[in-house]
Amino acid sequence: MAERVERPVLDVSRLPTVGFGSRSITWWGIMGMMAIEGTVFVLMIASYFYLHSRNSEWPPHRNPPDLLWGTVNLVLFLISVVPSEWYRRRARKGDLRAVQIGLVLVSLFGIGNVIVRYFELWHLNTDWSIDAYGSAVWTLMGLHVLHLLTDLVDTIVLTVIFFTPLVEGKRFQDAEENAAYWYFVVGFWIPIYLVIYWAPRWLHA
Repeated sequence: MAERVERPVLDVSRLPTVGFGSRSITWWGIMGMMAIEGTVFVLMIASYFYLHSRNSEWPPHRNPPDLLWGTVNLVLFLISVVPSEWYRRRARKGDLRAVQIGLVLVSLFGIGNVIVRYFELWHLNTDWSIDAYGSAVWTLMGLHVLHLLTDLVDTIVLTVIFFTPLVEGKRFQDAEENAAYWYFVVGFWIPIYLVIYWAPRWLHA
């Protein structure tokens, strides 16, 4: 009878239990979702300029949106990237305290963005039901408001979780991916801001 050969046991106890970035399936899912949603934004911006090409006056018979509140929101968005990137990097190191502080700060920025967005909507100088221009502007704003609110709620929920005993390795991965989606919200506000607030001024300067 052949002797049984004992195989050495492979020790995997020191392997990481959480994969960040492209090593995470969730990361790929979020990237795919952002690609789809980004395409929607691009198509809507293209529609805006198509409508402009069909009109000799832009905006039709009214002033363009007031610059103040949209610009304030742009500044808030850009500043919010600083704590977001900080806690994203600390999440990879499992730094609980830093992630807690970062999430709180980004949540506060998000709430500030929503408040400023309220004033923005009152100073667009158009209504969604007046004409194609108004519909295009409000659709662009509405899409971005939807993404802003979605990420804000997600960030607040994640912040609460990070102050409970439920924190585990996977939550740090969630924090990093939350930051990635916030960059998407911030990043797309820049072209939308330029289209809504500056395109009407540049096109007929």
